[in-house]
Order: sequence, then C-alpha cells, then structure tokens
Amino acid sequence: MTTATTRSGERRVSPVFAGILAVTAVTGWATWTGYAARPGVAVFLFVTAAWIVSLCLHEYAHARTALHSGDITVGAKGYLTLNPLKYTHALLSIVLPVLFVIMGGIGLPGGAVFIERGRIRGRWRHSLISAAGPLTNVLFAAVCTAPFWLHALDGVPGDFRFALAFLALLQVTAAVLNFLPIPGLDGYGVLEPWLSYKVKRQVEPFAPFGLMFAFALLWVPAVNGPFFDMIDAILRGLGVSGTDVSYGWSLYRFWA
Repeated sequence: MTTATTRSGERRVSPVFAGILAVTAVTGWATWTGYAARPGVAVFLFVTAAWIVSLCLHEYAHARTALHSGDITVGAKGYLTLNPLKYTHALLSIVLPVLFVIMGGIGLPGGAVFIERGRIRGRWRHSLISAAGPLTNVLFAAVCTAPFWLHALDGVPGDFRFALAFLALLQVTAAVLNFLPIPGLDGYGVLEPWLSYKVKRQVEPFAPFGLMFAFALLWVPAVNGPFFDMIDAILRGLGVSGTDVSYGWSLYRFWA
C-alpha cells in the first residue's frame, strides 16, 4: 500500500545502475570466453562491477523494506532507483568498500541510505530494515556459490569459476561482518530497537566509527586468523574450496 505514495519515476532503475550491470555482463563474458588479452583485468572489472551491483542491492533492500514499513520519503531521495550516486555517503558506500576489497579481499558494505526512523512503528520493523541489507548479501552469496553446491561446474571456464569463488568470499564476509553487533553496522541496527534508551545514548557516539573499527580489527592477527577460518569453513560448506578462492584473489590482483 505504501508504494502508491511513490511516483513511478522514483522507482525507475537508473541509467547509472544499468551501466554498472552492463559492465558486469561484458566483463563476465570476457572472463568466461577468455576474450581479454589479460584475464586478470577482466576478472578485476567483473568482480568489482558485480560487487558494486551487490552494494546497490544491499542498500535498495534497506530502502524498500523501510518504504513498506512506513518511511515514504525514500522514493523522493532516489533510494529506489538503485543509483549509488543517490546514497547519503558515496565515499562510505562505494569507494571505501571497493578499497577494502583491493587492500584485503574483504567485503564490507558501508552506510548509505538515511531512513527516517520516526515514521516507522514497531521494533520488529526497525530490526527487519537493518537485517534486509546483509540478507541480500546472503542471497547473493547463494547465487554465486550455486554452481559449486549444485555440482554444476562442468564446462565452466577456470577463470570464471575462480572469479565466482572470490566474489562469493566477498558476499559471505559482507554478510558475516554486517551482522556483527557493532555500532554503525547492520547487526547493531537489528538489536538497537530492543535496547534501553540509556544504552543507546551511551553507544551513539561510537556509531560513525563502527565501519573503520571492524576493518581495523581484521588486521589484528589474533582476530584475522579465526575470522577467515570461519569464512573458509562456510565457503567449504557451500562447495567452494580455498584453492578456488586463492586463484580468484590472485587473478583479481592482476597488478601484483
């Protein structure tokens, strides 16, 4: 019912997102066919474009859930067009997540859409809005790993297989990290409606630094090792081997 209060133009897919999808498709084709003279460049462009697509879908899921929960302002803000240029913090939403991938092979979406929480009633709705983004990463990870756990890899070129494995790593890390109850991340957003007013006031000043804190924490060896062991266990459970991921990471870093 709330969608009736948004104009059709506010829900139209933006040309920017369509362009990113086109880059994903073309570079995916180049990776599959081996058309590119330098396979690593094609893999880099394919994985990066697909990662940005997932970032857009992550934020769209937040916005769409908020719309159906009572925040009818998300359409006017451009959040339903999948245009990353409409996000509240383009640096946090696109640039930093891509840099995180390049620097450490870590998938970590940033904060992007501003939800007018005062328009939304019910703690469950607030929690669902926060959970919608990382659940999109879970779905994206399931799609990327489907050829592996369905044992449908016959005929899939090696470079494309390795690219999918690395992209799956990004989606799994994004889902796991975002569900951590750290202020500023979606996991804390799921819990926040259920916390006392006093606790929320005490935690609020730390929210802007949650993203960087999570990233910095992963550089600590005592945290990094067990974390990626857990990610590796999840991927192996989905049929993706560490070897496939390593080859994908090596191809992605074509400059190394």
